[in-house]
Amino acid sequence: MKSTLTSLLIILAIIVLSLYQQPAYSSSPPPPPPGHGSSGNVPGGGASIEGGLLIFLALAAGYGAKRAYENWKLKGSEEKV
Repeated sequence: MKSTLTSLLIILAIIVLSLYQQPAYSSSPPPPPPGHGSSGNVPGGGASIEGGLLIFLALAAGYGAKRAYENWKLKGSEEKV
């Protein structure tokens, strides 16, 4: 009986707390820094992606080589059987 009452109270508390939500009021955002948008709004701040692209291509090549090796190894073991 005690566990049923406890469960009922917990469920009731969850329902009441989930239904009772106050909107979150926030202040206005700060002003942009000086010079913002002087050369247009460039997405990403004009950061280059060259280094990340090379890392991605190296990882993709390594993963492809690993998969090719595993497939080659699997074919070799099937032919021996």
